[in-house]
Amino acid sequence: MRPRVLVLGAIVASAALVATSLALGGASYEPESVQDPCQPRPWRSSDSIDDIAQQLTLSALDGTACELHVSRETVVLALGTSEGRSEFSNDPRLAEALRAGLMRAVDDAERAGAIPGIVADPLREVIQNLPADQLIASVRNAATLLDQASPVLGPLGDLLGGLG
Repeated sequence: MRPRVLVLGAIVASAALVATSLALGGASYEPESVQDPCQPRPWRSSDSIDDIAQQLTLSALDGTACELHVSRETVVLALGTSEGRSEFSNDPRLAEALRAGLMRAVDDAERAGAIPGIVADPLREVIQNLPADQLIASVRNAATLLDQASPVLGPLGDLLGGLG
């Protein structure tokens, strides 16, 4: 008799779960639409270099996706596989989209006051000269862009380093 009680209890709990889901609008669920990567996203005020790097990464992904006329998620998935990274490395159009995305990220950060112009200009110089494989690494994690820029920034890098 005990197994029947357990089965009946499981059936009642399942029915209650389904009823609750339906009552809360589960039947009309639609996934949220993907944001347009060409539309700027607001920057959060930040006190750490990690937060700035994260926001730079998201902005660079948006800029790259906008250039390619795809969603940011599509770019992330492409960069997440070795085949996708290889394709980005070998296609000049994709490499230029990555470069444009990184430039947009620096522009967004400067406009938001996250990095000062005296740091943004050398970052732009670094981006202009990065090879495709380093562009990919920088778009995947903008902290690598900041690392790449440290020799160019010299003492100006302390402005960013002081945030961390």
